[in-house]
Amino acid sequence: MNYAPPFKITTKIIDLISKISLNIGKLEVIDSSSTLPLLRKVNQIRTITGTLQIEGSSLDEERITALIEGKRVLGKVDEIAEANGAIALYKQIDNLNYKDEQELLKSHKVLMDELLKNAGTYRTKDVGVGGEGGVVHVAPPNGHIPKLMSDLFDWLSTTDEHPLIVSSVFHYEFEFIHPFIDGNGRMGRFWQSLILYNWNNYFSVIPIESIIRDKQQEYYNVLEECGSSGESTLFIEFALQSILEAIDKVGNRVSNKVGNLTDNQQMILEQIQLNNKISASKLSDIVGISKRKIEENLAKLKEQGILQRVGGTRGYWELLAVI
Repeated sequence: MNYAPPFKITTKIIDLISKISLNIGKLEVIDSSSTLPLLRKVNQIRTITGTLQIEGSSLDEERITALIEGKRVLGKVDEIAEANGAIALYKQIDNLNYKDEQELLKSHKVLMDELLKNAGTYRTKDVGVGGEGGVVHVAPPNGHIPKLMSDLFDWLSTTDEHPLIVSSVFHYEFEFIHPFIDGNGRMGRFWQSLILYNWNNYFSVIPIESIIRDKQQEYYNVLEECGSSGESTLFIEFALQSILEAIDKVGNRVSNKVGNLTDNQQMILEQIQLNNKISASKLSDIVGISKRKIEENLAKLKEQGILQRVGGTRGYWELLAVI
């Protein structure tokens, strides 16, 4: 008999799937928008920052942006290595087959190559996963991992469950197995995003990882509760709620774009979100319009109550509205 991960389809899960499907359908409006590439770039930055910060990284969106742009960044050597691996991995999202176990191994090597000698191979040691009170989960013995992962990918390749459920179940099962010596959290979150992206490419502009970062302790608590109950139902509900919240945040930005903001103004605000001390000259370089035009747009955004300057010329920009 083929392996099937244990979980239940609850009324809450059905309701969340319905809301997610409805809300992501509304994002079709950005299909013809010139801001789609920018939203993808901003999402990549938020996603990478979020998934690294869940693991304790101190790197913020500004420094992740600099690394993506190939600039030198000061920071801890291991944190820079973690960021380089994550950046390289997320750049490959268009080319990966989420049903292929070998591609998971290759992806882990990309993610962890600067950090582990055995990146891209399953662990050969037994491990316990720690929490606030010590070890909260003893992962399956290392000798069982090849069979467990093979069974999981067999299920992934044959299941007819909704992709929203499939991605969440895989995420939980992957964390339970804990197949690698390090990098399991980042890989589990990435593979869920990869599954969702293959279902609907609008997930290229939805930074789910940044929502999970903001609910980090709940994330760990739900993983622990599911480990105790022996099934992933609670984690599916948590993951779907996080996905819905991430979609709603993107929807707010899109609504403003198709409402009162021009493309240039939207781009200015997105850059200020990434770096609230950015100069008009730097904005001019990124947006591709003159410094004078940048200053005119900044003035209009202040008039509309969307933006304000704090602290004069040496201060910073503060957003007064959700974008």
